[in-house]
Amino acid sequence: MRLRVQRPAMSDPLLGNRSLTLPRSTAMSEPIDEATFDTTAEHTLHRLETALNDVDGVEADLESGILSIEFEDGVRFIVNSHRAARQIWMAAGAEAWHFDVDTSKGTWVAKKSGDELWSCIEQHVGHKLGRRLELARG
Repeated sequence: MRLRVQRPAMSDPLLGNRSLTLPRSTAMSEPIDEATFDTTAEHTLHRLETALNDVDGVEADLESGILSIEFEDGVRFIVNSHRAARQIWMAAGAEAWHFDVDTSKGTWVAKKSGDELWSCIEQHVGHKLGRRLELARG
């Protein structure tokens, strides 16, 4: 036998009894299926690995959807695909980003910051190396 306890509904201190409806972001395209995500993310990570391996002072290694970007001093940035969230995640130092794909533009953009994946990597890897960096995106 289960005992159910009913509690009175409590109002939100800011909204009272009103509800909050957030607008749907129009910046990102519609969600994509798992197979399309896997193909798109893997292609992006391979292109990043190739571009980063052309940069002096950086070694990039892609394995199982995880791109490790290692610097000569042993510091490592990580960029990886996250299938469940349909995102590419990046960790650099104490910062982290979650990039969503916009298939209509062919870009990956972090909703919180508005950063684009390639530009973000160029900025943070370049800062770590102490020079301006422009990756070959071909």
